[in-house]
Amino acid sequence: MPILEVRQLRHVYSAGTPYEKTALQDVSLTVEKGELIGVIGHTGSGKSTLVQHLNGLLKPTSGQVLLDGDDIWKNPKAIRAIRFRVGMVFQYPEYQLFEETVEKDIAFGPHNMGLPDEEIAARVRRAATFVGLSEDILAESPFELSGGQKRRVAIAGVMAMEPEILVLDEPTAGLDPKGRETILSQIEAYRRENGTTVLLVSHNMEDVARLADKVLVMDHGEVRMFDETAAVFSRAEELEALGLSVPAVTRIFMALRARGFAVGDNAYTTDQAVRRLLSLVRGGTPHAE
Repeated sequence: MPILEVRQLRHVYSAGTPYEKTALQDVSLTVEKGELIGVIGHTGSGKSTLVQHLNGLLKPTSGQVLLDGDDIWKNPKAIRAIRFRVGMVFQYPEYQLFEETVEKDIAFGPHNMGLPDEEIAARVRRAATFVGLSEDILAESPFELSGGQKRRVAIAGVMAMEPEILVLDEPTAGLDPKGRETILSQIEAYRRENGTTVLLVSHNMEDVARLADKVLVMDHGEVRMFDETAAVFSRAEELEALGLSVPAVTRIFMALRARGFAVGDNAYTTDQAVRRLLSLVRGGTPHAE
């Protein structure tokens, strides 16, 4: 049984008014436990609306979201418990920091779960370690930290709840390349150690190509593609027709092939491209991976 299933999900904003807008139309997908799903699409494609349904922040106009086979809206009074199981990190999450100290901010979620103090303290330190925050920072005010550190505190606050599913909506937005790489490496380490299912919404195709097991492509509120990463990025021309960029290395391979070079199918990560080109230089035949 998949850990998460979306069935014919439809969402209409401002229904019955002149501002009515259908944001999602007949969206269906399944996610297996432990997978990392990259979610991509142009602005207004429905990505953020979709992920906000996964922990009940939005209620479907029609359709269902199933967690371990159960409709999350089966008992509306229990929706708060769903949000502990499906943790959400919003874009620019550091704007949600509000406690006096980093420790209290990270502890906010576990405290609301009603956990004993000893367990809360242990979770705070585990989460802080995962995002690379030192012990001495825990006593500091989150508002005195750098932008990257604030981002880590906010992500640690969700990790401390130890959700079964971690949903991240543009978690590296606004960070420099080093900061982005640090955050993504920490998320991937957390996933590997805990077996957590991750949905990563991102505009950065390189990040998605490198990290995701599967890629979900949204367009005008509908699913255009949902397949393994290699299969999705092999359809580079279709992605570009949807107004999406593809990884830079994929564009290079497309250009080389257009000029008659036998470089094989599209590559979508730098490591993959290096292996293909080395094989070609050594006189071998590039092959799909």
